[in-house]
Amino acid sequence: MAAANPDIDRWRTDAFDSIANPMACLELFDFLPQVYMYVKAADGRYLRANRVVCRVVGVEDESSIIGKTDFDFFPPATATQYVEEDRRVVASGETLTDQIWLVPDSRGVPQIYSCNKIPLLNEAGDVVALAGVKRPYHDSEAPESGHLRLLNVVQFVTQNYGEQIAVADLAREANLSPSQLHREFIRLFGITPNHYIREVRVGVARHLLESTQEAIGNIAASTGFYDQSHLTRQFKASTGITPTEYRRTYSPLG
Repeated sequence: MAAANPDIDRWRTDAFDSIANPMACLELFDFLPQVYMYVKAADGRYLRANRVVCRVVGVEDESSIIGKTDFDFFPPATATQYVEEDRRVVASGETLTDQIWLVPDSRGVPQIYSCNKIPLLNEAGDVVALAGVKRPYHDSEAPESGHLRLLNVVQFVTQNYGEQIAVADLAREANLSPSQLHREFIRLFGITPNHYIREVRVGVARHLLESTQEAIGNIAASTGFYDQSHLTRQFKASTGITPTEYRRTYSPLG
């Protein structure tokens, strides 16, 4: 590693200090259509969010998200997971890299994203904020062998979630045995194949509950659940609330 050059370091620091609007650099993230970027205060309130984040949480522009927390936009179980991970970064003061998250697309279908977060310090060295980015997993520089065949499995689930899917079906897509698929899915994504199937179905159901007035029983049938009771059990396990409560809280249709 090359030795540090004090003159270059001082020149660089002076250059950054002379910039009157350093936050303007963050506006570049608005031009990355699949990348989520946000900055949060140590207490979890949003300080900055790019257009992708605003779209996901359902607001028109950044002014509607600043000062609010994940609990203002996500179901309790989801918001709790986000907040707990943020607190790990704040408490440790260490960067968190390559964390796997399921992030809904415009149809509500959860896609696999890679997340990185860094702590932001004040002059005393205390963590006062954190910044994070999420990007599609297939765009990440994943070193693990075999991850592409698992992405084929992900694609199969997102295209067939309304049908009955067995782990054996997914194993055939990856040319693995069911037990091998189970191990590889946990190793790369941190969840089981069945858990991923559930989250995809629940994600689409959430989208339909928000954007339509379709009967909950019909939503259950179209998203691959056996019946409304099955949807309700799985939905509450994933989000912490029932589909009826979710629609009442998050649907603008009333």
